[in-house]
Amino acid sequence: MTFQKGLVSGLKLSILVSLLWLTACLASPQRAANAPLEAAFSSALERFQNEYDFPGITASYVLADGTAHSAAAGWADAEIREPMTPESRMLAASIGKTFVAATMVSIAQERAIDLDAPLASWLGQNSWFRRLPNHQSLTVRQLLNHTSGLPNHVYLPAFAGAVSKRWAEPGNPFPPEALVGFVLDTEALSRPGEQWAYTDTGYILIGLVIEAITGRTYYEEVHDQFLEPLELTATSASNKRALQGLAAGYVADDNPFAFPAKTTDRNGVMKWNPALEWTGGGLVSTSRDLARWGAALFGGQGVSEEILNTMLQPVPIGEDMPGTYYGLGVSISRSGPLAPVYGHGGWIPGYSSSLRYYARSGITIAFQINSDRISQQHLSDIELCLASLVISGGKNTDCVP
Repeated sequence: MTFQKGLVSGLKLSILVSLLWLTACLASPQRAANAPLEAAFSSALERFQNEYDFPGITASYVLADGTAHSAAAGWADAEIREPMTPESRMLAASIGKTFVAATMVSIAQERAIDLDAPLASWLGQNSWFRRLPNHQSLTVRQLLNHTSGLPNHVYLPAFAGAVSKRWAEPGNPFPPEALVGFVLDTEALSRPGEQWAYTDTGYILIGLVIEAITGRTYYEEVHDQFLEPLELTATSASNKRALQGLAAGYVADDNPFAFPAKTTDRNGVMKWNPALEWTGGGLVSTSRDLARWGAALFGGQGVSEEILNTMLQPVPIGEDMPGTYYGLGVSISRSGPLAPVYGHGGWIPGYSSSLRYYARSGITIAFQINSDRISQQHLSDIELCLASLVISGGKNTDCVP
């Protein structure tokens, strides 16, 4: 019996070794085929970091077949020379609006809620509601696609002045209703549905709607709807100063909020509380998770076809940006050689991010930079160059500086 057991065990081990060898042989050609692209991708990040002189960058892509790769260059903390890695996390800023919109539209589908119903249905009981510009006819859809006519509290001098005086306070000096308070009794930019004007305030109101409908926090909803099912384990709420794995961010000297030049202290804790962003963005993440989210959302695995189609219903941004539209939490480009392109950018003091899905090739690319001291032109150049590089399989490197 002992001999027979040993023989069986030996056969099992032999079969297992053979299977592992066969799997490695089958995978090797694919790894070899991807090697030039991976090398070119990593090299491009290093050259961007050197040419544009920012501290560090992470970037990830997901191909149409699910193949993914992540890379990093530069420093997560320039002063102590801590290298940036693909696991380094940064504030994703307004890319978070894609999660907010997907959460809201999912809740609406689950509960048969009309996105064109009056906003007062859920927020009308608040004492401040009648002081909100356009409160009589605002809808959830108009908040989601930025046609509400609401001012953006982030751009108001009163908000910048208040933050500059209070950012060092403990806790979060600016909870959601305090953010809404900055636009109360102000003049509307336009009538609802008439013009497009980007407003974080609208997304703060969406967060309040989500919580009013569900009786749960927004962060509980987005976790259960998307973060956990899609295993986006590096993505979480940016609602406190201590965020594990956060890369230090570097802030422009002339920032309107008088934030210090570096976002973190010697212990890696943020000097100001990012909770003030809430559903205007509100997440800390990695480029890897953002790329996986974009691939799932726009590739049709993260939400139903009905939800995605609803999110991609476009409104024009303006005559000065032909071919550029906005859906529900989604920027849509219908012009240029790579169109259509879906995604969102993100900016918050100390961090710049991009998420783009190229529909014709089925490729998703995300990158994050731990600085806001980079021009919009350079960010656009990086987007286009990485797209060209990945779509070409690493062959087209002409755009890399």
